[in-house]
Order: sequence, then structure tokens, then C-alpha cells
Amino acid sequence: MKQTTLEIFEKLFSRRPELADAKESILQAFEAIAETFCRGGVLYVCGNGGSAADSEHIVGELMKSFKKKRPVSDEDRSILMEKFGESGRSLSLSLEYALPAVSLCSGISLNTAVCNDTDPANVYAQQLFGLGRAGDCLLAISTSGNAENCIRAAMVALLKDMSVIGLTGENGGRIKSISDVCVCVPSNETYAVQEMHLPIYHCLCAMLEEEFF
Repeated sequence: MKQTTLEIFEKLFSRRPELADAKESILQAFEAIAETFCRGGVLYVCGNGGSAADSEHIVGELMKSFKKKRPVSDEDRSILMEKFGESGRSLSLSLEYALPAVSLCSGISLNTAVCNDTDPANVYAQQLFGLGRAGDCLLAISTSGNAENCIRAAMVALLKDMSVIGLTGENGGRIKSISDVCVCVPSNETYAVQEMHLPIYHCLCAMLEEEFF
């Protein structure tokens, strides 16, 4: 880990000391996601309600610049210019490199079809069964740790030889026992758990960006 990445990590706990007990698991979550990206894998994220919004938020931070610029390389710019001339050059100046991440909450047509035609609790599991590959990673966000659709997604992730990270409230719920890493924050009240999840995933996104760019 870069020293600058470590500094981002340590700063989280000076700002949010109530998260100190989760320090080790947050670091393990970073390491698991970083290893996924090093292997060329994809991070999949899911949750319900506010946690679905958090899933979208995380993907938004990873798939484009967050705190740092991620400019296209001279090599890629040259290829775009060679193939497309001025249009390629213009495109290369606005593109940014991404850390590949997908929110399983976004597939409205597929998700509603699953809910209508099969079992609503399979809404994320079905997507992951089709998309997930060995070496990918699932981040399942559930304030209780007991969201059935997140648990079924984790089951499929383990079937696919993916790593599983839970982001939950204090007790971890059922998902804790089937996660490789479970980050449990010190509250069981939904809104308070969600308020603590945000600085954690912002820290993870900032650390990943710093590490890879």
C-alpha cells in the first residue's frame, strides 16, 4: 500500500473515531477490492432502499474521477487520434480511467422481470449468476445484515468463487457468517448505520483511487 493511501485510511478514524472498532475489517475490505482490481475483476454492489442509493454512489465514485484526475494515457490518446482524428483527440481529453464496478440495483427491466416471473428475493442473485466470474467481488450493503436478496447474492458469489464483503450494522446479521469480510458499524438503527456507511465507502473509494492512479 502506498503511504498516501495509508494516510487516507488513518484520516478516517481521526474524523470518525466511533469507527475505530471496524478499522481492521475496513482495511481488509480495501485489500479484497484492490486484489480484485489487480486481477482484472469487477466489483458488484447491492443493497436496498438507502443502501441501494449507496450502491449507486459507490459505483459513481469508482467509474470516474473522485478526488484525483485519471487522464487517458498518451498511448490511448494516440490510438484514438490515429483512428478518429480530431474527434478522437477531443474524446481522449474528456475520458477518464475507471475502476470497474457495477450496481446490481440498476437493471430495472431485468430486476422487475425477476421479481414478476420468479422470486423477488433472487433479484441480485440472478444478475450475479449471469455476470459474476471467479476473482470478482461482491459488496453487499444491509443495515441489518439480514436482507434476503443480499444474502442470496452472496450465496451466488461464493458459488462463483468471488470474494464477499458485507457492510452492515453492529450485529452483522446473517450475512456476516457468509462474508469473507464484514464491516460492522456500531449501531443497529437504520439511519445511523447508513450515516456511518458513507464515510467508510468514501474512504475505500479514495484509497482505491490513490492506490491505482
